[in-house]
Amino acid sequence: MPLSLTLASVWIIAAAVVAMLPMRWQYVPGIALLVLAIPLMVMVGREVGWIWVAVVLFAVLSMYRNPLIALLRYLRRRLGGAA
Repeated sequence: MPLSLTLASVWIIAAAVVAMLPMRWQYVPGIALLVLAIPLMVMVGREVGWIWVAVVLFAVLSMYRNPLIALLRYLRRRLGGAA
């Protein structure tokens, strides 16, 4: 298995472990994992192609759907109120 897919698998396991932590301990490792997901997707795309990037993106979106929805709501309020 290519290194990028191995790292993506480790990322998924790490995200599952972070999800089991109490909420107050999830913020820092959760944000770190979310930031690391971007270069990981680039690495996957370079090594094995865009189909696998879609698979990794789906995993990231499914694990972070609630925080990302909250971020989108916040941004929509913030940008909508400024206009």
